Amino acid sequence: MSFEHPERLLVLATAMMLFGCIMPFLMVLEIVESTYFMNFLSAGLSTLGLFLGIAATAMLRVKQRNKKNDEDQYRR
Repeated sequence: MSFEHPERLLVLATAMMLFGCIMPFLMVLEIVESTYFMNFLSAGLSTLGLFLGIAATAMLRVKQRNKKNDEDQYRR
């Protein structure tokens, strides 16, 4: 993943968290078979998505702050 595009990382994190929330729901409804692999996969992707989302949000904020500092420099 490139640190220059935190938007892409944020989209990936959102998709991982959605997968981690939807799969247990589908397992409870018995649409998808509940196996140890699927349980750990959904829990792991949900957790990883949360951490990636936090990191992407922080990178996005730093990127916006740097952009704002560059713009302020040229106004003077």
